Amino acid sequence: MQVLDTIDAFRAARASMRGSLGLAPTMGYLHRGHMALVARADAENEVVAASIFVNPTQFGPEEDFASYPRDLDRDLGMLEEAGVSLVFAPTPEEMYRADSHTRVDPGAIANLHEGASRPGHFIGVATVVSKLFHIVRPDRAYFGEKDAQQLAIIRRLARDLDFPLEVVGVPTVREPDGLAISSRNVYLSAGEREAATVLWRALSRAQGMCDEGVRSCADVQSEMARIIDSEPLARLDYATIVHPDTLEGLERLEPGALALVAVQIGATRLIDNLSISF
Repeated sequence: MQVLDTIDAFRAARASMRGSLGLAPTMGYLHRGHMALVARADAENEVVAASIFVNPTQFGPEEDFASYPRDLDRDLGMLEEAGVSLVFAPTPEEMYRADSHTRVDPGAIANLHEGASRPGHFIGVATVVSKLFHIVRPDRAYFGEKDAQQLAIIRRLARDLDFPLEVVGVPTVREPDGLAISSRNVYLSAGEREAATVLWRALSRAQGMCDEGVRSCADVQSEMARIIDSEPLARLDYATIVHPDTLEGLERLEPGALALVAVQIGATRLIDNLSISF
């Protein structure tokens, strides 16, 4: 496995590779969710690459960039064991020159939901993903469905900017009690970890209401919010039903509608979603 920390070195290594290449972009501190991206990339491509980069431009001034969990040696061991051929692990200074001012704005979709709560977040995401696509030149890029809005934005980005690749969504990996696996789960105390299951309980209830014949999104959203509000350690940001591509709110449930939730548990912000099935 080759580990490269400069753009020029990675491009040179990439040029020597033959066959289709799948990219698993990560911010490190790898877990089973990330490894599911790697496994899918390995199943569908001849070469697998991963990136490890905690992207400063997608963190707000009051967010956890400095304290975001990092363990490069551990991550590299996991990737090597999984059969990854190339790892791109640049510094912020390598990715963003001191005189760099260009940013990629995904438009109105970036101002909804997570974008409303984290202004500028998706400009940072779209910018770094665009740079990774240019540097790595993957045939396929793999992103977790847990970050549903991010996935929708990246799919639109690839289409609008004509990147010659396929964006592949990989299903959310969950703990036995339903909690979506996330690097930020490490921040949770034992009590907060138990409280965090409220996200999955709210999403499961949304599916249950659909199964019972409820079609009013307002009713489903109200019930999701009630469940989250019933957990003393949880503070609701949003609980909403949206179209899977536009992320705009819906009035009535329809196949594929996304239930989105964002909740603060102590000092940790968690998001999750569920595609409603009929």
